[in-house]
Amino acid sequence: MRKLLFLLFIIPFFSCRTLNPSVMFESGNQYTFPDDSVLNQTKEYLIANEDHLDMKIFTNDGFRLVDVTQSMLGINQLTYYVVEPDGLVKLPLIGRVSLRGLNIHDAEKFLEEKYATYFVTPYVMLRVTSRQVLVFPGDGGTGVVISLQNENTTLLEALTVAGGVKARGKAYKIKLIRGDPRNPKVYLVDLSTIEGMKKSNMTVQSKDIIYVEPSPEYSSKVLSQITPYVSILTTVLLVVNLLKK
Repeated sequence: MRKLLFLLFIIPFFSCRTLNPSVMFESGNQYTFPDDSVLNQTKEYLIANEDHLDMKIFTNDGFRLVDVTQSMLGINQLTYYVVEPDGLVKLPLIGRVSLRGLNIHDAEKFLEEKYATYFVTPYVMLRVTSRQVLVFPGDGGTGVVISLQNENTTLLEALTVAGGVKARGKAYKIKLIRGDPRNPKVYLVDLSTIEGMKKSNMTVQSKDIIYVEPSPEYSSKVLSQITPYVSILTTVLLVVNLLKK
């Protein structure tokens, strides 16, 4: 009981940053989170800047598919195409085209129209090979980089791959940070309820940050902060007591 009263007495002398230094991406009490209804509108992965694209082109003569990509690049040559900061991608024959913001299906159809000038009934297969998200599962300092293997990985799936919400994680306070790091959009998702779980079906995008806020450990932090001072005080009292004798 005395220990508890002592902790309650000294906690006000320590700042939250001192007691809970592993908390990241604090938004403050006055921060207004954007409307999270847009999250449910994002059902498919959209090509973004710096994505690496693997492309194969086939020509269909009605009986068989022949990969013409190798003939353009050289036999067995592996390569990828990068989405540049302006959203354009430099591709063989057709040059620089804009693919940013398109889902995979629409991008393939767009490229098939472009390559129709050069090939008979072209068939394009497109794959993004560099999709990654950062996940902080709520244990107060550990983060993992998740490679998105599926075309349309959801928030819940990304959390599952990262090991789920940790014991200290607040399932009701999960932040999805998206966009330019200099001016990102931060969405708040509550997975502690069935209603909130519906929002976890949104598709994560490359370079999203999923941050599960950890619960503070005030008692252990306070003890670790005051232990050196208690040791010094104990030593001083011991010396004073010896001198009195």
